[in-house]
Formats: sequence, structure tokens, C-alpha cells
Amino acid sequence: MFMTFDGSASGVSTIAHELGHAFHSSILKDMPLLRQDYAMNVAETASTFAELIVADATVKAATSPAEKLNLLDAKMANPLAMLLNIHARFLFEDSFYQEREKGIVSVPRLKELMTTAQQQAYAGGLSSFDPMYWADKLHFYFDNPPFYNFPYTFGYLFSSGIYAKAQASDNFEDDYIALLRDTANMTTEDLAKKHLGVDLTQPDFWQQGIDLAAKDAQQFMTLSEGYLK
Repeated sequence: MFMTFDGSASGVSTIAHELGHAFHSSILKDMPLLRQDYAMNVAETASTFAELIVADATVKAATSPAEKLNLLDAKMANPLAMLLNIHARFLFEDSFYQEREKGIVSVPRLKELMTTAQQQAYAGGLSSFDPMYWADKLHFYFDNPPFYNFPYTFGYLFSSGIYAKAQASDNFEDDYIALLRDTANMTTEDLAKKHLGVDLTQPDFWQQGIDLAAKDAQQFMTLSEGYLK
């Protein structure tokens, strides 16, 4: 791991994220090589799960309403990024690749595509846009594999389902390790069915991740009302 740690809630979240990756890799290190090469859609599962654990723990450990409000704000940055920012990235990539098939895409056109993607993803929620975002985000330049953005949204929602199971399990550590060991051994649908007992083709599994974010937002709004008087 290499990062510039500044002691902020965001910095703690980043460490948790990267430790999640490290834990995933450590679980698979004794497996045959082909069973260590998991697909993109589960690549960010352990990382976002680790972020969720740490974020929840810090909010619960808050010693004052003000501290809890600040930590909730930091926690909500994750689903906002996963459900809105990442969506904008995907929309941009999709439109870019369609246009790139026809020829070189100019910088002015890239800026237009980026702005349009942000407008669509945030559905009127932004007062300003970042038309040059395509230029400074490393993930846009990964060509093997391409589209390395959507795994974060998938990982966030999938790990939310895993977290829900963790709350109801007395032996979750072993269950979680077993799930991670199978990430390169079967489809994600089969993985979820075997280890979580859920059907990923149904919307209710994915909705619980969105509901979790909405619950945090409601708690934030309730706490913040005291500062608006």
C-alpha cells in the first residue's frame, strides 16, 4: 500500500479500502492461479466491504452529535460516489467508445460528453460540472480491462448485501472467507446464491444497498436540523 495519509475520515476510508483488497488477495494466495483471477464485477467487493465496516464503526463510536454528523457526512461520500459519480463515468465511457469507433474524439467533444454524462447521472443535482474530469481520472486510461468504473458500484451494492448477512450471522468470518475464496470459481450469480442465499437477478437485493444509503441520509438530515435553527 502506498498513500499519503492525513488522518482524515477520507484517509481512513482509503486505508480500509486498500486493506480490503489486500485481505482478498491473501485469502486467495494458496489457490491455483486460475482461481485467483476473479472477474471485474467482484474486484471491488472486499474493498468496499471494508470501507463499510469502518464507516459504520466510526459513526457508532461518535461521542457527540457534531462528531456523528461529520462522520455521517464522510460515510455518505461513498454511496454518493458509487451511485452517482461512477454512473457518470460509465455513461461517459459508453458514449466515448461509441464515438471513438468513428474516429478521433476531440478535446472539446470529450468535454461535452463528460458534462452530458454528469448532467444525466446527477439528474439536476449539480450546480456546476467538471468537463475535464476525463483527463485526470486514471481509470479512464485502463484499456485492459476497459470500463474499470462500474465494479465500484457493483462492489458497493454487493458488499451491502454481504454486510446485511454479517449482522445476522454468528460465524460470519468463516462465511465471508469462503465467499471470497470462490470469487474466481463461479459466476457472481452462483456465488451469491451459494454464500448469501440471494438471487441477484431480482431488484430487492440491490435495493437494500440503496436503502442503506437513504437511511444514513435521513439520519444526517435529522441531526443537521439542530444546526439550522
